[in-house]
Amino acid sequence: QVQLVESGGGLVQAGGSLRLSCAASGRTFSRYTMGWYRQAPGKEREFVARITGSGGSAYYADSVKDRFTISRDNAKNTVYLQMNSLKPEDTAVYYCAAGLGGSFGYWGQGTQVTVSS
Repeated sequence: QVQLVESGGGLVQAGGSLRLSCAASGRTFSRYTMGWYRQAPGKEREFVARITGSGGSAYYADSVKDRFTISRDNAKNTVYLQMNSLKPEDTAVYYCAAGLGGSFGYWGQGTQVTVSS
């Protein structure tokens, strides 16, 4: 069982930056692929980024590539999402996810990110 708690959301102006954090419970954090998803009002949840257990590989949605960076600290059981050059269309609830074997089975409660124009 993995419990995930996101933090770091808030209100920021377009062009600004935020760093989201996701703290995970459990002693096997490094086994899990970690991901970030987001859901804007009236839209379906969409993939943002994911990172392998070792942190050696990361993948991004085209919409955030070159602006967002996912990273993890396995010693702290924490995954991060550094978001730069934020745009109003990045406004959403951001969710942290953990999974094994190619699917995400654990989700956090979400943190709101609002980007004003």
